[in-house]
Amino acid sequence: MLIREAASEDWPAIWPFFHAIVSAGETLTYPLDLGREDAEGWWFVPAPSRVVVAVDGAGTVLGTAKMNRNHMGNGSHIASATYLVDPAHSGRGVGRALCQYSVDWARAEGYRAMQFNAVVETNTRAVKLYQSIGFDVIGTLPEGFNHPTEGYVGIHIMHKAL
Repeated sequence: MLIREAASEDWPAIWPFFHAIVSAGETLTYPLDLGREDAEGWWFVPAPSRVVVAVDGAGTVLGTAKMNRNHMGNGSHIASATYLVDPAHSGRGVGRALCQYSVDWARAEGYRAMQFNAVVETNTRAVKLYQSIGFDVIGTLPEGFNHPTEGYVGIHIMHKAL
């Protein structure tokens, strides 16, 4: 697996799984009806943020990550990231590779920590993955997410010092 800078030419490969994940409404706080053009603008953020894709040997996009400042101004020393893995390639270490890549990127860019603002508590695979990389749950907003089948569930704030 290779992780490289994403290009606009990657969007046609990203969009199908982006749309499937977002419209399922189980893990992200994005609008469920986010259209293709708006979604591309939300995902492909300008520098100093960064967007990457994980690809296999044939060049197939397996997943993507968006890395950015968590806040502006006096909070700009904390990074954040969002990850999307094509469900067809789940369980192959793509999410772990993207997460570790983003941690390494944030450290190299001089960020002091990483914070994830809204990790849905029912997304247990993601929570366990982030914890295995050194993130801690530092708080949970009760009923902060309206899950389509579980109802109102908490969203974790997760943090890792760099």
